[in-house]
Amino acid sequence: MATAIPTARLGGSTVEVTRLSFGAASIAGLYRPVDEETAIAAVQAAWDAGIRMFDTAPHYGLGLSERRLGAALHDKPRDSFTVSTKVGRLLEPHHGGGNDLAHGFAVPATHRRVWDFSADGVRRSIEDSLARLRLDRIDLALLHDPDDHEEQAFHEAYPALERLRAEGVVGAIGAGMNQSRMLSRFVTDTDVDAVLCAGRYTLLEQSALHDLLPAAAARGTSVIIGGVFNSGLLADPRPDSTYNYAAAPVELLDRAVRMRLITESYQIPLRAAALAFPFGHPAVTSVLLGARSAAEVRDAVRMSVHPIPGELWDELRVEGLLAANVPLPTVRKG
Repeated sequence: MATAIPTARLGGSTVEVTRLSFGAASIAGLYRPVDEETAIAAVQAAWDAGIRMFDTAPHYGLGLSERRLGAALHDKPRDSFTVSTKVGRLLEPHHGGGNDLAHGFAVPATHRRVWDFSADGVRRSIEDSLARLRLDRIDLALLHDPDDHEEQAFHEAYPALERLRAEGVVGAIGAGMNQSRMLSRFVTDTDVDAVLCAGRYTLLEQSALHDLLPAAAARGTSVIIGGVFNSGLLADPRPDSTYNYAAAPVELLDRAVRMRLITESYQIPLRAAALAFPFGHPAVTSVLLGARSAAEVRDAVRMSVHPIPGELWDELRVEGLLAANVPLPTVRKG
């Protein structure tokens, strides 16, 4: 029996997402292989836990994430779940052999990625994703990492998404990035429903608090937060931990270890605090949980409902690990 997880609408759209979202990059062999059975079981575990928002992209495993997610959700009632995918990278057949580890995925290099934020490229990307996902519509379509394609993204790709939304091919539109500056521009200069911000609003880094989150709150735009563990550092801070997919700087590792000492003094795992933290800001609608197995999903869900006393947040602030202007989550009693 699925647990009831709170839901909210994205911006001014009719698209609803659960407070917890399932990030489907890992089931496509992120960094190391994941077999089909394990991947499908991870999605099913998320479903069993009550998660109904699933995020994917063509980039993840060269389409493997979308195919596996489509297979896992194929027998579920279509109106009972929300799928988010992304545009900006088209997949072209590649016959040179090898693997895709240079892009982070342990899968055969059957395709190559081609950046394309043109209007035609956006429409083609959505059509390809619909086929891989085996769906008749996309609930949330996001411009994916347009960092080096800013003007084309705003002047060609974004209007194309608006047209697709008007046609009902997609339900809500937005952008997903690892930075907050350009996402803030999307919020203020366009009519996006939501943005996905990865790694910029976590226990360790709150740069999105200075631009994106205030803008989103003012416009009524929903913010989905990804990367709450900062690519591993906040899950288990160790000397070999990564931050932003590279070796963690010594000063950040030290801060993470200090945070862990405080959370564990309250018998609370650091990752539970990391999952709870983003919800302190009213613009945050959902937090994305990346997992490659059913066990990882179940652990993340347990962490997400772990009771956390207000004294823990206060101590992090007193110790200088959270700034005075950072909004804190309300006390959660489980």
